[in-house]
Amino acid sequence: MQILEGQGVNKYFGGLAAVSNVDFHVDQGEIVGMIGPNGAGKTTLFNLISAAFPISSGEIRFKGHKLNGLKPHQICKMGIGRTFQETKVFANMPALQNVLVGAFFGSPNPVSGANAAKNATQALEFVELSAMSATPAKDLTMVNQKRVEVARALATKPELLLLDELMAGLNPAEVGEAMELVKRIRDKGITILMVEHVMKAIMGICERIMVLHHGEKIAEGTCQEISCNKQVIEIYLGGETHAGN
Repeated sequence: MQILEGQGVNKYFGGLAAVSNVDFHVDQGEIVGMIGPNGAGKTTLFNLISAAFPISSGEIRFKGHKLNGLKPHQICKMGIGRTFQETKVFANMPALQNVLVGAFFGSPNPVSGANAAKNATQALEFVELSAMSATPAKDLTMVNQKRVEVARALATKPELLLLDELMAGLNPAEVGEAMELVKRIRDKGITILMVEHVMKAIMGICERIMVLHHGEKIAEGTCQEISCNKQVIEIYLGGETHAGN
């Protein structure tokens, strides 16, 4: 069953088409990867799905419901959570309070303080940061700030999670741990759409990959199909391989 679908999605900034006539879908229970060079339109598409940007034209639907015209908080309450390319934490707040924000404001129904605290604590445990619940976010390492952001998204109880470059800046051991975290999230029944440049992660955990270039979708398929696609290799994978990624 398709949980997320986009048809003819466009986003213009002045005369520039950041996303151009993109069709896409994500099936329930999938881990779908989205790759492409910098500036390809990947994060812009995330921003359209989460209503950070309004769609210029086209349509995005979540569980059959049209998302066009909705606000970010409405998208979140419908069951779509996200992280950000540049980690966005409340620097002076402890890790647990960062996650509490998601627990309080992500639910479509009012949440008691006790239930919010329980949800936030469970989310922090899930990402294995319980020991740092009282640590101000600014004092956490980058990898742990990313985990706090994932926990905050999970505390909103999403059915679909958008992960924007979760692996960026991590060392190989941390990438491996993050890959396991993503698989554990999917095992909880949460569908995942992820933007990533770390090809080890994309090829290692995604069932399907979508490739964007200059705002257009140029390819889509299994990891095997994408890794053998000549256009993708020339535009993106060849450069990544040459760079050692």
